[in-house]
Amino acid sequence: MSERISIIIPVCNEQESVPKLARDLFQTLDSIGGEYELLFVDDGSTDDSADYLVKLSSSNPRVKLIQFRRNFGQTAAIAAGFHFASGDVLVTIDADLQNDPADIPAIVSKLRDGYDVVSCWRKNRNDAWLTRKLPSRLANLLISLISGVWLHDYGCTLKGYRREVVEHIRLYGEMHRFIPIYASWAGARVAEIPVTHHPRLTGISKYRLSRTYKVLLDLVTVKMLASYSTKPMYFFGSVGLLACLSGTFFAGWTLVDKLVNGVKAHNNPLLLLAVFLFLLGVQFVLMGLVAEILIRTYFESQGKTPYIVRQTWNCQPRASGQSAQADGLRS
Repeated sequence: MSERISIIIPVCNEQESVPKLARDLFQTLDSIGGEYELLFVDDGSTDDSADYLVKLSSSNPRVKLIQFRRNFGQTAAIAAGFHFASGDVLVTIDADLQNDPADIPAIVSKLRDGYDVVSCWRKNRNDAWLTRKLPSRLANLLISLISGVWLHDYGCTLKGYRREVVEHIRLYGEMHRFIPIYASWAGARVAEIPVTHHPRLTGISKYRLSRTYKVLLDLVTVKMLASYSTKPMYFFGSVGLLACLSGTFFAGWTLVDKLVNGVKAHNNPLLLLAVFLFLLGVQFVLMGLVAEILIRTYFESQGKTPYIVRQTWNCQPRASGQSAQADGLRS
């Protein structure tokens, strides 16, 4: 039995492109065969996009529509699409016709080959070089360096996912582009394929250079959550100890200046720097302790675990309060 495919399309003021996109998607998915659905997420459109989508969803049961009260952004639209989609295979695509629906069969095929995430690479990108392509290349390189997940194009909305991969991912800010990173860190198999990219013919691009700093800040958040979300003391404690050691070093330097060069301590700016760094280090260590308490409260109060299980065989969930030692005695 073939898997059900859900196509998730965030829409914001794309009245000129949505009708053609819908026709192209129907044609492509009919050629694949099997069950499918189109899930449009109206992200606060102020043009006639919503009117068309309401009519389309009313006349075609394969079309779902989610309407936001206002514009919440592409990440929120994709998160809503994941939540309301019923398919086993989820594909996200832009509504501006720059992504080509004809690439969807290749994405689905790659997922059926055993991959969990298929990221798409706009190899021949039809955008302005200075304001779009150059910042994108630099950002993709930085993201790859920090995350260790090497992809050419994180910003391409056209991507394919297996449902079980995204069920445990919560999206905020501009983090939809980082889903392959989350998935890879959780042990998912990530593939990348080149796709067609068309120039924008209608509407106005929603992407500006001003979004770059948001992406960079979200990247820092992603790295922190991935590396230190269950053990924040490792981060804050390391910074704190480094600051304390630096303060101790400059304090020693101040003492040497006093004994060797006769520089009075109260006239030496290094003494102020030493005190500042040492106090800063103590604060970081204390912040780490507070973060540890918050993390433990978060997991324990909600019954959450700091791991995600892919699959089990002949296992039963352990009762609350039951010890691992007791399990071992019965096994």
